Amino acid sequence: MMLDGKHAIVTGGGTGIGLAIARALVAQGAQVTITGRRMEVLKEVAEPGMFPAVMDVTDENQIIDVTAAAVEARGPIQICVANAGIAEGKKLHKTSSDFWRKIMTTNLDGCFYTVRESLKSMMTTDWGRCIAVSSIAGLRGSAGAGAYAASKHGVIGMMRSFAEDFLQEPYTFNSICPGYVDTPIVTRNTDSISQRAGVSEQEARDMMVNLNRHKKLILPEEVAAAAVWLCNPLCESVNGSEIAIGGGQV
Repeated sequence: MMLDGKHAIVTGGGTGIGLAIARALVAQGAQVTITGRRMEVLKEVAEPGMFPAVMDVTDENQIIDVTAAAVEARGPIQICVANAGIAEGKKLHKTSSDFWRKIMTTNLDGCFYTVRESLKSMMTTDWGRCIAVSSIAGLRGSAGAGAYAASKHGVIGMMRSFAEDFLQEPYTFNSICPGYVDTPIVTRNTDSISQRAGVSEQEARDMMVNLNRHKKLILPEEVAAAAVWLCNPLCESVNGSEIAIGGGQV
């Protein structure tokens, strides 16, 4: 198994994309610390090789403490998947400072702290992969979701810069940019769009599906496959890059 003995951490690992990535890494032999805000959710989905830990990515001190505890229990983190995030949208004139900060604190700050703390132990090893789950919105923007798109653009710029910092080192930093994925977030957004736009839930769901170029939802396992590919030893030259998964050209 390609990742036998490697310790990975996946934030937002209890549902959706994060859970799919955790399962794919375990299938390749990794030990995976999965984090989220609700222990009951993490425990319910945890499989052999997964180790649940409560961690809110909006809390810097909690990220520091939980990451250190995971390293103490399972050794240096060699695969960091900063996946935790929220997908909420408001038009510009309805975007309050509080809403802006909520999006940035979760999606951008949380990614930064996660990668930073994981790197501390990764740098004691001779191999490492840092992967951020950004979004198609981080490549092209998204109508009615300026704060979200800005946070995901920020993630991409941050990972590109970290890659530049470590070009001569055995660690890579890449972003995965999915379109609309068949996860609970789509279900929640369906309700929100339906109410805001005054359309049926099916019409709201179709609005999201049609934003994917191939007009269907992406499977979480497709995103997980990209993450595993980035962990392949033969991908050491894939660095500072974005993998778009949107059913066609962005």
